[in-house]
Amino acid sequence: MSILTAVAFLVIVFLTSALSGVFGMAGGLILLWFLLMALPATSAIVVHGVIQLCANASRAWLSRRYIDFRIVAIIASGGALAALGLALVNYTPNTAIVSLLIGLMPLLVWVPKAWFRFDAARPGHAFCCGVVAGGLTIAAGVSGPTIDIFFIRTHMDRRQIVATKAAVQVISHSIKIVFYAGAALTLSATHWGVVLLAIPFAILGTRSGNAILRRLTDANFRYWTRWLVTAIGAFYFVQGVWMVSS
Repeated sequence: MSILTAVAFLVIVFLTSALSGVFGMAGGLILLWFLLMALPATSAIVVHGVIQLCANASRAWLSRRYIDFRIVAIIASGGALAALGLALVNYTPNTAIVSLLIGLMPLLVWVPKAWFRFDAARPGHAFCCGVVAGGLTIAAGVSGPTIDIFFIRTHMDRRQIVATKAAVQVISHSIKIVFYAGAALTLSATHWGVVLLAIPFAILGTRSGNAILRRLTDANFRYWTRWLVTAIGAFYFVQGVWMVSS
């Protein structure tokens, strides 16, 4: 990894962690895109998992009093089941598949409430969230927009949503790292050195985003979340189509 690429990586880690600190997602989508351009899909996903694990852990810690641990436990159990299923079929991703999956995810945040009434506070819905989101976390590297549809319609406020989702993502990324442990071993010591150096940047970015979150209203939080993930998803989808057709 060149010095210029390493510096760009550290800057992107800080900015994307700050973005996720505000909206509880979106930053991870941008970070994964950068990694997919620099590394094979499996390696990109595992590096993404390590950075996002640290960023989400710091976000969960900063907002720990708002976490609903009952929801976290139920979603985690569904995620573990999804990981087991993908392991049994020996799933291996590639950049085109990952891009298409991420590109389609934001469509879910526009589903009318009358069609589906998902609510993460309900045990059955939380378990389904874990299965779907856990599977997508491994298959595509991220699942923020999918998790969002189970939270955006709850009666939780923005702080509870961001805190609980952060705790869920800590577990999801941990499972993802274990799933792709083999890919982690193919990376050089230099790569891992830069990743370790990026962890403080992820934590600092999260703290900055958390400060901005406190100034947002719930209405603005929900509005900007939808448009932000839609724009990022559209970019991923176009990239995926281009890769498949070229």
